[in-house]
Amino acid sequence: MKKNISRAILHPTLWVFVFFAVFPFIFPLVGGYTYLAAEVLIWSIYTMGFNILLGYTGLPSFGHGAFFGIGGFVLGNILLRVIDQIWVGILAGTFAGAFFGAIVGLFVAKKRGIYFALLTIAFGQMFWFVAWSWRSVTGGEDGLPGIDRLPVGIPGLFSVDTSNILSFYYFIYFIFVIAVILIWIVVHSPFGKVIQAIRYNEIRVKCIGYNTALYKWTSFVISASFAGLAGTLYALLRYAVFSDVMHWSQSGNVLLIVVLGGGMVNFFGPIVGTMVFLILRDLFSTVTEHWYLIYGLMIMAIVVFIPEGILGFLEKDRGIAMFPKYVINWVRGRKWKS
Repeated sequence: MKKNISRAILHPTLWVFVFFAVFPFIFPLVGGYTYLAAEVLIWSIYTMGFNILLGYTGLPSFGHGAFFGIGGFVLGNILLRVIDQIWVGILAGTFAGAFFGAIVGLFVAKKRGIYFALLTIAFGQMFWFVAWSWRSVTGGEDGLPGIDRLPVGIPGLFSVDTSNILSFYYFIYFIFVIAVILIWIVVHSPFGKVIQAIRYNEIRVKCIGYNTALYKWTSFVISASFAGLAGTLYALLRYAVFSDVMHWSQSGNVLLIVVLGGGMVNFFGPIVGTMVFLILRDLFSTVTEHWYLIYGLMIMAIVVFIPEGILGFLEKDRGIAMFPKYVINWVRGRKWKS
């Protein structure tokens, strides 16, 4: 019993949840603000879902911004034109991401490498062009402004005013916790082991009897559903949704974030990459209007010199970088012996 409790307490997922539970209070101490903290959570959901496809299945998609945007546009249309229910919009946007992901997945699941990447770019740009042109549904270049963050809760029991940014942060936090738990279950399940095997050698996996195309399609759909979910939350955060989030460059950002944080080697890499990407973006943009140049050079240096990503670098036996692991192992040993 004590052993199980010790494992639960020392599990890194729990510490991630604790960190983000107090994040809005410690972030301002280093110059941050609650809006950016909420954006970090939303993009963490997006990148962790994307990492099922990239880090675990080994498929580089450059079109996931389409599902992110679809989720936002579906929520926007529901709240503005159908019903004032945030949960309905979120569930519909998540389902829409999964639905269109399933359609695209039918065309890309049997592809690998550069052919897979090029097809996802083509589909992503197609969705972006439709969103840019279909003014009656998406508002075209003007997007869909005026999305309200309505109260959520259980009638007669409690209600949360999501128009308050701190309350909305914890609303996102609640969804973030559920999303991380679900993603953890997926990647550590038998399904997760198969897609990891596909990443290393798809031909061998196919030879032992697995339908690799089906597993890749399922991975694509799951990843697209989390993109749709994040898109709905991002639309609520901005009080609007625009087609710019569907452009291939935004899809490139999510791939870059995963690689930057070390998502190819660590479950929590996308979260670290998201924090570094968004915080430095916000910092550099206040210093100079040419911040993208500085930012791009820094990202290039990280990718060239530590291609395993930030967490991949820290996991190596590098003195102080290993100190937290030594402490955790020592505590585990002490608790288990007692």
